[in-house]
Amino acid sequence: MAAVQEYGHDHAMGTKESSQVAMSPDKPSSPGPYDPANADANDMHRLGKVQEFHRNFGLWSALGFVSIYMATWEFVLVSLSVGFANGGFAGLFWCFITTVICYGTIVASLAEMESMAPTSGGQYHWVSEFAPEKYQKVLSYASGWMSTLGWLASVASSTYVVTIQVESMINVYAPDWTFTSWQITLIMWAFTLITIVFNTYAAGILPGLEIASLVGHIAGFVVTLVPILVLAPKNSAREVFVDFQNNSGYSSVGAAYLLSQVTVIYCNLGSDSVVHISEEVSDASLTVPRCMFWSYIGNVLMGIVMLIAMLFCIGPLDAVLESDVPYLLLFNNTGSPALSLALNIILFLLIYSGNVTALATCSREVWAFSRDKGLPFSKWLGHMNPRFSIPFNAVYATSVLVAVLCLIQLGSTLAFNIIVSLSVLGLLSTYMLSIGCVLLKRLRHEPLPHARWSLGRWGTVINAFALFYSAFIIVFCCFPTALPVGLGDANWSPLIWVAVGIFSFVFYLVYGKKTYTSPVEFVEGRKAAGVGLQSS
Repeated sequence: MAAVQEYGHDHAMGTKESSQVAMSPDKPSSPGPYDPANADANDMHRLGKVQEFHRNFGLWSALGFVSIYMATWEFVLVSLSVGFANGGFAGLFWCFITTVICYGTIVASLAEMESMAPTSGGQYHWVSEFAPEKYQKVLSYASGWMSTLGWLASVASSTYVVTIQVESMINVYAPDWTFTSWQITLIMWAFTLITIVFNTYAAGILPGLEIASLVGHIAGFVVTLVPILVLAPKNSAREVFVDFQNNSGYSSVGAAYLLSQVTVIYCNLGSDSVVHISEEVSDASLTVPRCMFWSYIGNVLMGIVMLIAMLFCIGPLDAVLESDVPYLLLFNNTGSPALSLALNIILFLLIYSGNVTALATCSREVWAFSRDKGLPFSKWLGHMNPRFSIPFNAVYATSVLVAVLCLIQLGSTLAFNIIVSLSVLGLLSTYMLSIGCVLLKRLRHEPLPHARWSLGRWGTVINAFALFYSAFIIVFCCFPTALPVGLGDANWSPLIWVAVGIFSFVFYLVYGKKTYTSPVEFVEGRKAAGVGLQSS
């Protein structure tokens, strides 16, 4: 990864400003160089936003926020079943290595843009600010809708995972027990209701909870890894690193290998989750990109170690392919049902902690997009609870839409894979748009905003590869995970993705074109005379 340039890190805790209407008179621009001591106030002034959140997150709580959402070593255990069929143990290992290296360029590109414009809007704001003026409004609008879809699917997928974990814990002592589809749906809804509480009335404890989650994330890694390595029988190094197998139904092991990238990316997805709480983080233009980049490095390293341990200790590949929950085989290989249950409980608690983060991320993105009047019922969705300084309505609406996505598993045997592909499709399309816009400005030698966390002279190369790789993965998100395919196990995510894209385009023509206020319309140096700070 390219050397990263960082600038001063002193910060002052932001304060909540009084609400102002979007067209109120603005203060004149402050002359002189960028002042890192007042970074948050400088950034909010440049972006044209009223400070509506309390800045309760510092470095460690923000790092915990993004780290537990990514939860790479945890999701290596629970979500890589597709890779076992699409390449065997060796195929999964090498696919993981190559994918995280390539995906790292996307994370670095996003981190730099966050340093330029630290706002809860994230990608759709960056598209608005960096895209050619002629296209910025429609492209940022499309990015906002795709981001909303991607984060909704992400919350739904992690809710599905914790529900299946409940079944796995029961399976330790009752191997034949299975939930019916409607029971899975009801449990997913129950978890969603509990998560709402953490994101509304209990939101004040979130920073502390994120620090505790970071400690649990690291401690849980050690506690899980050691007994597996000590107690479980081992596969050979040849099986793990050399023996490629194709059980996917695709004629080429290469095609099957490339398809596995989608689930590998899902294990490492979420570095930009902390972007959507930027307006709640102290010294956001430096703290947030640092957390994005270093949480990715740390999570990837733990993920690689856990993946190697899993591949050595999970048992024969044939048994893994026949299992509905492969990681349960791994825990059971310790030889102790009690230990297996304990490891399941640790995994469950950590991934559920990530669910709390996921709902916070999605609701902040929905709130920010509604602040710009990009969604239906934007006035209601963009309402900020005055007592808690939390967008309660956005949390409620996000949870309802997640509950709707939970219904997918009633009609498909591959519900999890569909929701994963939908999440990756939605988010990668926003990555591609935002990175493409900043790359275009670099190629045209147009000025970019000051970045305290900068890619420096490597920016053009890293952005270019990140753009290519985003488009490359989007293609593979549209393929079925295995062949042959029927209605019950088809990959319906591209259809949902396209349908949402068509709906957003029609909605833009009918409603958004007149009401949507592009974020760039409030940016210092770009806004019209008399336009003030924007609030919800």
